Amino acid sequence: MASRRIPYSRFTLAAAVLVFFCAGFPQAQSLPLTSGPVLPLYRALRSVGLDPQRVYKIREAAIDREDVHLWLNDGIIAFTQSVDGRVTGAYFEGEGEVLVRPPDRRERASLGLFTKLGVLEEQFSSAYLRFNDDTGSELQQYLRPAEDGAAFVTRNDELARRLATMDALRLAIAFTSGPPTVPSDDSQPSDRLLHARVATAHLGTFDVYFDTRSPEQIIVGQTSTAHDETYYDLWMSFPMRSMRKDPLSDLRFHGPTGPAFTRNAFQVSKYSIKVTIDPALSLSAAADLDGAVLQDGTRILMFELSRYLQLKSVEIDRQSLEFIQNEAIEGSELSRRGNDLVAVVFPQPLKSGAQLRLSFNYGGSVLSDAGSGLFYVGARGTWYPNRGIAMANYDITFRFPQIWTLVATGKQVALQQEGAQWLGHWISEGPVPIAGFNLGRYLRSTATAGTVTVDSYATRGVENDLAKPPRIDMVPTSQSPMPPEVAASIPKSGAEANPAVGRTQLAARAAEAITSLEKMFGPFPFSSLALTQRPGTDSQGWPGIIFLSSYVYLTPAQREAQHISAPDNVLYEEVMLPHEVSHQWFGDRMSWASYHEQWLLEAIANYSALMLLEQRHASDEQVMLEAYRQLLAAKSKDGTPFVEAGPVTLGIRLASSKFPAGYEVITYGRGTWLLHMLRTMFRDASRTAENRDGSDQVFLALLRGLYDRYKGKEITNADFERAVEEVLPKSLWFENRQSLDWFFDGWVNGTAFPHFEIKDARFSARPGKPTVSATLRQTNAPDDLVTSLPVYGLVGDGQVYLGRVFAEGPETRITLPVPPGVKRLVLDPYQTVLTAP
Repeated sequence: MASRRIPYSRFTLAAAVLVFFCAGFPQAQSLPLTSGPVLPLYRALRSVGLDPQRVYKIREAAIDREDVHLWLNDGIIAFTQSVDGRVTGAYFEGEGEVLVRPPDRRERASLGLFTKLGVLEEQFSSAYLRFNDDTGSELQQYLRPAEDGAAFVTRNDELARRLATMDALRLAIAFTSGPPTVPSDDSQPSDRLLHARVATAHLGTFDVYFDTRSPEQIIVGQTSTAHDETYYDLWMSFPMRSMRKDPLSDLRFHGPTGPAFTRNAFQVSKYSIKVTIDPALSLSAAADLDGAVLQDGTRILMFELSRYLQLKSVEIDRQSLEFIQNEAIEGSELSRRGNDLVAVVFPQPLKSGAQLRLSFNYGGSVLSDAGSGLFYVGARGTWYPNRGIAMANYDITFRFPQIWTLVATGKQVALQQEGAQWLGHWISEGPVPIAGFNLGRYLRSTATAGTVTVDSYATRGVENDLAKPPRIDMVPTSQSPMPPEVAASIPKSGAEANPAVGRTQLAARAAEAITSLEKMFGPFPFSSLALTQRPGTDSQGWPGIIFLSSYVYLTPAQREAQHISAPDNVLYEEVMLPHEVSHQWFGDRMSWASYHEQWLLEAIANYSALMLLEQRHASDEQVMLEAYRQLLAAKSKDGTPFVEAGPVTLGIRLASSKFPAGYEVITYGRGTWLLHMLRTMFRDASRTAENRDGSDQVFLALLRGLYDRYKGKEITNADFERAVEEVLPKSLWFENRQSLDWFFDGWVNGTAFPHFEIKDARFSARPGKPTVSATLRQTNAPDDLVTSLPVYGLVGDGQVYLGRVFAEGPETRITLPVPPGVKRLVLDPYQTVLTAP
């Protein structure tokens, strides 16, 4: 690795020549384009090439952006041509280095998974830079005239033009809108972008971003291919240093949600949507979005909309607005999430506090026919223009053929015939994070849970490809294929299955789940619940509507005919439905603040289903917990255990080229176990002489309190930690502190999968105070991992609970009082702590 060099500070004759040579170098920082069309600017930014007049030798140059450090040690650099008087990029060849240090355990683990490194410190031979600030001017002092610059441009211009598409939209926003209200160093503009795509010998080509408009300003990632799929692996993603030091950063980061770049600029309060669906499954719609502007100076707002829906017009006060949709858009945000973004351009910068109504007109084929009269929307949440998962009210009208039945989010307030069509009207019962619908040639059954009506809809058949091997992983939304040798043995029995037969039983089971969950969480959030059949192996819970996998509708015998394993059969028969019903409270009436919290609501929903399962079939609850443990221990093709895909707080980042099913296995598997550990800790802490088994009273009060506090809002991991600590019993304080830092640092933000054993137990028979001392060993774990473990003693043919102890590091010496007759210690006999098999 090249040594660190201190940049020149002496003003030499060569430097004087350079000042003259670079005079008039265009500045990126200038007044925003406050009027006029933006599409020509965007097209110029996405196709800009290198400028033969701006090719230089460069030596010992440094670029520092908080946590991101780049060195251009020796080489040739060509800057891009000016766009609207601004230089926005450069291409470098030579010797360079990049340094980014992960700020915490979570990001170190993520970086290590992809690179086997604890710190990203790599040499690169070329780099494409894109920026919206004065980076070009910063580099002037390191530049010298280059010979034959035209040849350098000829060799690299085509590549530079291709790479220019990556950040064109982001730059268009920067050059047309005022700076966002994001905390940053006072010496820097608050809208600052530096993107470096670097080519290295060791790690290949990867991206390094510093972007103050991004929810997490430091991002390092790489495009990878595995299993014939393309992934964008996020090696690291975290707030910049100054934001981490800001005491208000947590609140600012978790503000109103929405697509990156304009995340905090606009908040929708109400969606009014009119949709027409024709017999050919084409959807046409008009959507009015009412909301408030939250930032001064914004000219471009981003919205999500399926790539299969063509936007025809956007208006405000009957004035047409310019928009950009799917016009060869690629790059930083879109390569990570799909080509589903629309940029809406306003004629002038918006004023904070202004109330807007935006009208979208669009249509296309977003619906798919799965066979047997079963249809579905292919892309979740993108059938209407939206700002991401965020609380809002909905007023939706659907016009659709009478041969179909349609169910949707909200309360149905009208349904009438108009010729050969139905006209249905649904209104949300308070703010919800998202809205959906489903339609098919359904039969309906109804049940009630108190005042709540439950309708179950199913077709007489299953989807065309149900006879194909199911993609099941013993988790609610699996994406992992079944081994070919197993798939070949599965009979094509889908045609004999009749989901309509099971719809009545499902309605009754859902009503029973509502009644049971109301005792835990309080009143059901909505006046009704609809269950509809969904093609595939996964299910989804939306406000007031649940899309249930066809496998849930099948009988155990029908699933057995498809060679479904015992844990998967329990999943479809006992867990999946109450899991999605639980989401009506946790996920649909309250939501997560960012992808880091998604695990929490999934884990609460899943563990709630297991608690109901425990009441009916305790052995099946253990079957599911053990199945999750085994999945975490399973290994990928390269021999890495799934548990190392990352901590639960990485959210969607867990699905990567290394672990395509990582999100499902970790979120549902480890997340469920984390809730189980907390519950049993609270239960053990409540044990008394009168109640030797303990109580769930505190744990259930915790869950209900979370819902009461955050319904209609978004929750963060910090909120959850504070709520748990507020009710933390004294017996669970570590080092005499009412804190769960040890649990969240080591277990929630870590990937610990340890093994425990007790050694050298010594019993003392002092009169009146018999005790036992022993060494507690914790292996296959970080040295700083802390774990709360229950210890039992064997007495005759039974065992008695002795208490909980903390394992800290590799070895801990413990001492416990014991009743007479105890001759041996047993550690966690009921498997309440997640340990390796």
